[in-house]
Amino acid sequence: MRHWFLRLAALTIGAILLTSAYYRISSSTVMTQAAQHFLASLTPEQHAKAAFTFQDDERLNWHFIPRERKGLPLLDMTPPQRALAHAVLSAGLSQQGYIKAVTIMSLEDVLKQLEAADTSQPHPERNPEKYYFSVFGEPSDTGTWGFRVEGHHVSQNFTVVNGKIAGSPSFFGANPAEVREGQRKGLRVLAAEEDLARDLLESLTPEQKKVAIVAPEAYKDILTVASRKAALEGQPSGLSAAKMTKKQFDLLLMLLSSYANNMPEQLAQARMEQVKKAGTNMFFAWAGVEQRGGPHYYRIQAPAFLIEYDNTQNNANHIHSVWRDFNGDFGLDLLAMHYKASHGQ
Repeated sequence: MRHWFLRLAALTIGAILLTSAYYRISSSTVMTQAAQHFLASLTPEQHAKAAFTFQDDERLNWHFIPRERKGLPLLDMTPPQRALAHAVLSAGLSQQGYIKAVTIMSLEDVLKQLEAADTSQPHPERNPEKYYFSVFGEPSDTGTWGFRVEGHHVSQNFTVVNGKIAGSPSFFGANPAEVREGQRKGLRVLAAEEDLARDLLESLTPEQKKVAIVAPEAYKDILTVASRKAALEGQPSGLSAAKMTKKQFDLLLMLLSSYANNMPEQLAQARMEQVKKAGTNMFFAWAGVEQRGGPHYYRIQAPAFLIEYDNTQNNANHIHSVWRDFNGDFGLDLLAMHYKASHGQ
C-alpha cells in the first residue's frame, strides 16, 4: 500500500509540474501586471512624469549617456515604489539580464569614487538611482503600449502589441568594464560579451582574420549610436558565417545566445529564431587590436538584426553593447502587422 501511495504522489507531483509549465504566464502578461501595479502606486504628480501616450515622440527618444531624461527616476520614488519599478525592469529581462542591469546601475558609485580623485575636469553627477521609468500607453494584454527603463549605460525599450513583444533597442554598457581597484576589484559586468567574441576571433585562421578584421583601429563608439532606426552604410562586411568551420559557427552561436538570453524566455526564443532563420547569412566583423586590453570593436550583422560592441574609451575600459532590429526596433514591425490586419493599412 505504501509503495502504491508513493507512486501516486509522484504521479500527482509530475502532473502538477506539467500543468504549471503548460499554463506558464506569458511575458506580456507579466509585463502588463508589473506596469499596472507600478502606475497604481504613484501620486498624480509622479504619474504625470512616468506616463505618456503611446504616440508620444518621447517613446523613440532613447540614449545611453549620462543626461537628464523624461520619466520618473528611482531617486524620486518611495522605497515601495522603487520595488515595484524594479519589478517592471525584471519583467522585461531574464534573470541574467536583470542582474546585468542593476549591476551596471551600481557602477555609478564606483565611477563617483574614481572621478572624485580627478579634479582636472568636471564630471557628470553619478547616482545609481538616476534611472528613469516611463510607460507609454495603457498597459494591457490586448492593447498597444510600451515601457522604457533608461539611464547611464542602460536603455531597455519594450513594445507590446496584442500580447506580442518587441524588446529593442536593448543597450547595456559598463564603465569601468573591469573594476581594477577597491573593494569590487575584478568585477566585469559584461565579461561574456568580450570573452566569447575573443574566443571566436582567436579561432580564426590568419586568412579568415584578413576578412574579419575590417579596420586596424577601433571605432570611437558603436556606429548606430542612438539612432531611431538602425542602419549601416553599404553591404555587410566581415567574415561570413558561411566561411566558418562548424566549431567557429558554434562559437558565433554562443556569442549570439549570450545577447539573446538577456531577455525573458519568450523573447530569447524569438531572438534565436531570428538567428536560425538567418542561418549562415551572418557576418562577424572586428576592428582594432586583437590583444586583450587594447581598443576593440565588433559587430554581428544579419538581415533582421545587428549587434554592436565597442570598448575604446577610458583606455579601453568602457564598454557599449546593443542589440538592434532593423525593422523591429520599438515594435515597428509588430505595429505594421497590426495595422495591416486590423485596418487594412
